[in-house]
Amino acid sequence: MELRRSMLFIPGNSPAMLQNGGVFGADSVILDLEDAVAPTEKDSARMLVAHALQHVDYGTSETVVRINPLDTFGEQDIRAIVPCEPGALMVPKVQSAADIKKVAEWVAGAEKPGQAPVKLVALLETPQGIQEAYSIAQADSRVVALALGAEDYTASLGAQRSKEGSEIFTARSMVVNAAAAAGIQSIDTPFTDANDEEGLREDTITAKKFGFKGKLAINPRQVDIIHSIYNPSLADIDWAEQVVAALQKAEAEGSGVASLNGKMVDAPIVSRAQQILYLANLLGLRKETVE
Repeated sequence: MELRRSMLFIPGNSPAMLQNGGVFGADSVILDLEDAVAPTEKDSARMLVAHALQHVDYGTSETVVRINPLDTFGEQDIRAIVPCEPGALMVPKVQSAADIKKVAEWVAGAEKPGQAPVKLVALLETPQGIQEAYSIAQADSRVVALALGAEDYTASLGAQRSKEGSEIFTARSMVVNAAAAAGIQSIDTPFTDANDEEGLREDTITAKKFGFKGKLAINPRQVDIIHSIYNPSLADIDWAEQVVAALQKAEAEGSGVASLNGKMVDAPIVSRAQQILYLANLLGLRKETVE
């Protein structure tokens, strides 16, 4: 599963930002054709993003394009962008599995022969979309993540958005659970105050506790903070290595039960330890690899 700790929005109508999007260190850059672009600039932004995909080196960052909603310019975006081989499309305001199936059909029709399949990230921003999260997650094999868009969601509810996020507790839980049940990633809503670093830190800690595998970002300054929360600490890695060592010791002794510090090591603990070590290995944070 690919790293998507941070997914950074880049305005699709900003040549400078598009040119430099790969230097910010985000796991994914989202070249945005929707909210960041005025209606009168949609055509020019589409051409800029297509050009960037073909000519800009984004390094190790996954290239994602947020298209417009399906009832506006979504199909036009897909026809122009998919042949330029983005890693994924972010589909806004997904309401149902039918939306995803429609997008998947359009994408398949736009892909070039031999092109790697374009993945889909479903952005859930409405009460209906949240309610249908699991069916959306399972709608097509191209779907690799569900992302929460809390600003539009709370506006639909008539709820007031707050820093602590109590009004999106249920939505967060539903998105995380649906993604986990479908075996895909869940990505948390962006923290919209780019100048509040401590607020971002606390919000990212909350998202990680919920089980989100990453967070949307609206400013390059947010990327390092998000990574600092999602990267396993040395203490996390040490604990995970002890769990694996205890399991290996039990297996070598022919025992069906492993224990660590007097506590039984069961399947959920092993799974969590393996996830930590996988991420640590991917990021080069371990001194040596435990097989």
